[in-house]
Amino acid sequence: MSSAPNSTARRPSSVSPINRSEPPRVVRPRRTVEPERVARPAHTFVVWGSVLLVWLASLLPWRLWEQAPDVLILVIAFWCVHEPRRMGMVTAFIFGLLMDVHDAGVLGGNALFYTLVAYGAIVLHRRLQRFDLWSQAMHMLPIFFGARVVVVLIKAWIAGRWTGWDWAVGVAITAAMWPLAGWVLHLPSRGADDVESASV
Repeated sequence: MSSAPNSTARRPSSVSPINRSEPPRVVRPRRTVEPERVARPAHTFVVWGSVLLVWLASLLPWRLWEQAPDVLILVIAFWCVHEPRRMGMVTAFIFGLLMDVHDAGVLGGNALFYTLVAYGAIVLHRRLQRFDLWSQAMHMLPIFFGARVVVVLIKAWIAGRWTGWDWAVGVAITAAMWPLAGWVLHLPSRGADDVESASV
């Protein structure tokens, strides 16, 4: 005599069992600031060629404008951040002296300013490389401003009067030009990376 099928038998579930051997997935927040990554370091010719080219351009009369950005220290500081083994405070000091002689101002003013900015860029270069170019500009703004304040205070003490705040506009423009300078100076390295990736 056949027995009736057990109506209470469990039906196979359509839901797959949880694999407890897999570790739980951790959802990490997406970073809004991506670092400026270049696969290969800049060529020596690009580093020194850009500094020499900007130095020659800085000898033109446009630097006589009080609010003019200091493109030379901008390029030197950029390479101090991204190529600290090739660019340092000695180079900044030498080019600062050259600009002091050219400007016929207080000897050592630009040299001190350039050296202080280079020192700040080298100290923060590991931190700055974790951010994109805009965030790097925000970090460099206090360095540019603080170094210029030191030089302006010394000149005001020597002259016996305060020269005003027109120089602050030039400092702000210099920091704002950091992303543009970084994009231009990294173009050769990006081009080499694209050619290498295309050939693979």
